[in-house]
Formats: sequence, C-alpha cells, structure tokens
Amino acid sequence: MPEHEYTRHSGLLDSRRTLLLVVDVQERLMPVIDNTERVTLNIRRLVQGAGVLGLPVLATEQYPKGLGLTVASVRELLDNSCLREKLTFSCLGEPAILGFLKTAARGTVLVCGAEAHVCVSQTVHDLLAAGFRVHVAADAVSSRDPENRRLALERMARAGATITSTEAALFELLERAGTEQFRAVSKLVK
Repeated sequence: MPEHEYTRHSGLLDSRRTLLLVVDVQERLMPVIDNTERVTLNIRRLVQGAGVLGLPVLATEQYPKGLGLTVASVRELLDNSCLREKLTFSCLGEPAILGFLKTAARGTVLVCGAEAHVCVSQTVHDLLAAGFRVHVAADAVSSRDPENRRLALERMARAGATITSTEAALFELLERAGTEQFRAVSKLVK
C-alpha cells in the first residue's frame, strides 16, 4: 500500500454513507425537554452540517395534531419534502419512513431528537435490527427527565449504537481540514 493511503475505521462516520434522522423535535414537546436550548442548538448544527456535506435529512413528527410541528428554529433549515408524520414511536413503524431510508441507500444513520427513551431509543433499536449502523449524537438528544436520557443512551450503546457528540460527528463526516466544507462546519461549532 502506498504511504499516503490509509483505511478508515468502519466505526467512523462517512459522508457518502450517512443520513441524518431528526426525531420529533416538536413545538409542544421541546419546551419540557431537559436542556432544550443546548439540544436544539446541536440539532440545528447537525442539520446545517448535513446541508454543507450533502447528507440526506429526514425529520419526523410524532402525532403533529397533538404535539405540534417541528420547532421553527429547526423547521426553517429543512426542506418540507424531508418531513414525515408518524404515529408509531419507532420511525421504522411507518412504511413511508422505512421506504425513505431504504431509497436513500445509506447504510449509516446519525440520529438526534426527542425523547431519548421513547421514540429515539425505539427507532435506534429498530434501525440496528434492520441492519443499519447507527450513531446517536448524545448532546442532540434528550428527554423530559435527565435520568431517562441517561438510561436510554446506555441501552442504545449496549444494543450496538455508537454514542457520539455533534462536533465529533461533524468532523468525522468532514475527514479533512482546509476545504470550504471545513470552514463552513467550523463556523457552526464555534
């Protein structure tokens, strides 16, 4: 192998194989979520970073008649075509969402959203069962109760999900400095 070539670890995110899934960041849910400002800021960073890096984005809304639409600060960053309503807690319980994930042909899903111990956890477990590699941005997921969040992250990790952070995920997806993408993403995390 020539000296300049190397093999990246299969556990690292790859922008050519990753999709961002934003789970239920909704108007009536987020105000009661623990650490909501930080979580929402990190979700915005992930959505913006996905745009810079060309990652497909899918955002779900759990029973929007009851929980409202995606919060405006995140919704303004999304194309309406990437929004999907659902009634099942797991995103994979909705055929249209599973179809989107299969059509996107990305083997890895980076997950953020709420609530960590309900819709996020059930989705992550079902993604793993469906053969996807899953990364969860721990600083971009939460629950009303911090203990539920902590337990959910532990459980998802034990099931095989990689627990990461927003910044770590974005820089893994970038792979290198000195590019326009690097400059754009670096501004997001400052």
